[in-house]
Amino acid sequence: MSTVSKVVLGVSVVLTLSTVAAVHLKQSWDRQRLHEGVLRDLERLQRKKDNLRLLEEQRALTSQLEEERQLLIEGSEATP
Repeated sequence: MSTVSKVVLGVSVVLTLSTVAAVHLKQSWDRQRLHEGVLRDLERLQRKKDNLRLLEEQRALTSQLEEERQLLIEGSEATP
């Protein structure tokens, strides 16, 4: 086998192995990014649930405050 053919074979093997390694690394990175996306979605859903719970609590407190305010107004109107 001539020297040139050995060099060509060596370069081909190196390029092939590099390509295979690069594809595997890219797949691993893509898989990790997808997994991180799922985790971000779960965190976003949890924050949304928390925000809705807080909103409901605020609505309840607002209603309670309005009722108390109305009672105070009615009470002050009854006493001259």
